[in-house]
Amino acid sequence: MNVTDTATIRSTLYVYGIAHAGVRVPRSPGVGGAPVRLLTESGLCAAVSDPPEQVRARRRDLTAHQSVLAELTAQGPVLPMRFAIVSPDPATLRAQLRADRGRLSAQLDAVRDCVEMNVKGSVVSGFLADLVRSDEKLRDLARRTRRRPDYEANVRLGEALARGVRREARRAAHEVLARLAPLAVRAVQGPLDDELVLSASFLLRTADEERFRKVVAEQARGFGDRLALSVTGPLPCYSFVETRPAPAGR
Repeated sequence: MNVTDTATIRSTLYVYGIAHAGVRVPRSPGVGGAPVRLLTESGLCAAVSDPPEQVRARRRDLTAHQSVLAELTAQGPVLPMRFAIVSPDPATLRAQLRADRGRLSAQLDAVRDCVEMNVKGSVVSGFLADLVRSDEKLRDLARRTRRRPDYEANVRLGEALARGVRREARRAAHEVLARLAPLAVRAVQGPLDDELVLSASFLLRTADEERFRKVVAEQARGFGDRLALSVTGPLPCYSFVETRPAPAGR
């Protein structure tokens, strides 16, 4: 879909997502308060509205985008667009839906009765005391630092402790991921850093959402001393669809 960011170009149609034809028009107002309508072609439809002069990532517009997708998702599978995606004109969008009907339909079938859940895990710095007690090298370094305290010794001890805490948090994250992945249809990992040691999105059958939440809660209790877990969802299946159809006329 020849889409672009609205910050770059003023376009005709703001696009929320793609669904099978026959869904009801969302009643929620779209971004900028614009009414949402459905553009239908070849058994598919795109939820669209007129874009405002500028689209900014303000809470009310982000909420409007999500509300439209929520209404569509409640009716069946949806291929969600990211915020601030636009298409040049109705003719182009229709042509591209027609050209890529097969692939888009297959993706809709793949996420039918599914939701996305996102789990993040960050390092818990309070694990220091337990880490020193369980790690002989750290205990020895801590003893030597207490005997001969100086700036460099304190820096070395602090760096060693930080590495140890991150190492234990990563181990816990690996175990959590291994426990959650079998519950999902698919899982994809997101970017990590020194503090965020777990970031993964899970494609779940809707019927498995409650069980998944319970397992996350169990893991949070089990590893809470070293890993702070959070779960977000249910979300539209952003991480498991490719919403950029091939160019029209392929």
